[in-house]
Amino acid sequence: MERIGVYPGTFDPCTRGHMDIIRRGARLVDKLIIGVATNPSKSPMFTLAERKAQVVRETADIANVEVVEFDALLMTFAERQGATIIVRGLRAVADFEYEFQMAGMNQQLNDNIETVFLMADVALQPIASRLVKEIAVYGGDIRKFVSHAIADDVVARVAQMGVRGQ
Repeated sequence: MERIGVYPGTFDPCTRGHMDIIRRGARLVDKLIIGVATNPSKSPMFTLAERKAQVVRETADIANVEVVEFDALLMTFAERQGATIIVRGLRAVADFEYEFQMAGMNQQLNDNIETVFLMADVALQPIASRLVKEIAVYGGDIRKFVSHAIADDVVARVAQMGVRGQ
């Protein structure tokens, strides 16, 4: 039986931290489905289709990864994909509290799907998509936090939006 995992997120943008979790998560399963999610509580910089395309580009060298858009309850999406594992990355204690609560709720919805937490690489722990976007808006160099291709996408979008901090 093929072991399928799902790694959900908004990936707005996909960071080096996300890629660390994707690469490590892909080693734990036969197939890792990256679920690029809509999130009504966030105002993404990139459209769902753009975020999916970016993640597809970033993961092109990982054979057992598939990238899928989704706009559904995570457990419903995971069930539809035939997943038995949800992969989640942790950076700090604040992440743990939120993720612990989510894992508990997800277990109540379907206790046949396990949540597996991967600690982010120490060097990557401070990276957050929200902060990457903020640094870019203020003209900072974000290439330490995202690939050069993603950095180019973010810088171009900031210019297109005409947003520039002082």
